[in-house]
Amino acid sequence: MIGKLLFGLALIICVSLGGSEFTYGQTSYLASVPGNGHKLAQRPYMSPFSDPEKVYERVWDLINDDYYEGTFNGQDWKRWKHKYDGKLKNSDDAHKAIETMLASLGDRYTRFLDTDAFADERSQIDAQICGIGVQIGTNKERKIIIIMPIEDTPAWKAGVKAGDQLVEIDNKATEGYTVDDAAKKIRGLINTDVALTVVRQAAGKEPQRLVLHITRAEIPLKAVQTTQMLNNDIGYIRLSSFISQKADREVAESLAKMPSAKAIILDLRDNPGGLLNNAINISNMFLKHGVVVSTVDRDGYKKSETSTGHPLCDLPVAILINKGSASASEITSGALKDNGRAMLVGEKTFGKGLVQGINRLEDGSGVNITIARYLTPNDTDINKKGINPDLEVKLLAKDLEAHKGPWWLDPDGPSVERRPEDLKDIQLKKAFDALKENLEKSHSVAMTRSAK
Repeated sequence: MIGKLLFGLALIICVSLGGSEFTYGQTSYLASVPGNGHKLAQRPYMSPFSDPEKVYERVWDLINDDYYEGTFNGQDWKRWKHKYDGKLKNSDDAHKAIETMLASLGDRYTRFLDTDAFADERSQIDAQICGIGVQIGTNKERKIIIIMPIEDTPAWKAGVKAGDQLVEIDNKATEGYTVDDAAKKIRGLINTDVALTVVRQAAGKEPQRLVLHITRAEIPLKAVQTTQMLNNDIGYIRLSSFISQKADREVAESLAKMPSAKAIILDLRDNPGGLLNNAINISNMFLKHGVVVSTVDRDGYKKSETSTGHPLCDLPVAILINKGSASASEITSGALKDNGRAMLVGEKTFGKGLVQGINRLEDGSGVNITIARYLTPNDTDINKKGINPDLEVKLLAKDLEAHKGPWWLDPDGPSVERRPEDLKDIQLKKAFDALKENLEKSHSVAMTRSAK
């Protein structure tokens, strides 16, 4: 069973278990939840011709061998093996048949990915995309807007600004476009050009209509969005995803950038997860001992991953969580909470306690398959339950309207200037105050002992 190999091959399986490149000829492991919201414009993977019946058969075999739930949702799995024999004439036929077959499992995380979706996932894991370096989304009116350009990318250098409304791509209006529609239009080959027409609204001025010609390039993706000191003592790291192979390295680099810190806030709000290996490695950066996470396969075989005992950080830690914190975020939060290493602040997490394997298919599409469930160090199954914070700070509608929600995600969009150090973000403020109080108590105790 693949589940039994999950940790035993930690130095062999790439991507999620410690390799240096993405190998598509084998399964890699993913701990994530399907996200929504922003998309990164990039070049799709171009698939070769392949036998549609063999593609379908490959998926059937993978489910038969690896799927974590042995009853296959209470059905005879063999009934699907030859259901479409002689009926699959092309890739579209195979893909529809695969989607129908997978739907019978009733598992939202075991899912088919077409070539574009699989390319998206691959690019995020590789932490490299071919595009212009811009994050796009929609506003309240469902218009396509620029969430933010990535610094030092073609979009950033061309003058794209957060809050710009994207009205045309290569002279074609974006009216009625979804985020996916716009992303596909922006994608293209490296060193080719794309023209973005944006409308920019500056305070107190008439809207500007600008046409920006941008040359596509390779764009590095950052998992750590923000690293900074909030005051002289407390450092802050916002980790937006665990999916990049470089996420653990980025967290280590962030810790090294704050040598004067006496406490750390790790912000995992709205972090949908990613690679299991990243969750293990990042947890290990803060743990001297204890279990990090355990996995259980469909045969009930349990394997526990324990701390390496070589932490990078022994400072007090607060982790910010909310309902958008899922999977790998929950593994890290659970590991540090159960081991008494961090306080959790915010709201209950999403509740995804399942692990997926990533599989590339012959035609360039892919399938993610649930292969195991995981338990926190206290043997807690958090699936569909979530993890409760130690310090609960609920966000009400009035708080969001008053700009007291997550500092980077304001209801009025990117036009509102927000920074973590302003501490208007009430969940961040709660974590900050709790750490500050603990530091003051520790200092007072130290002074008392010194006086004796």
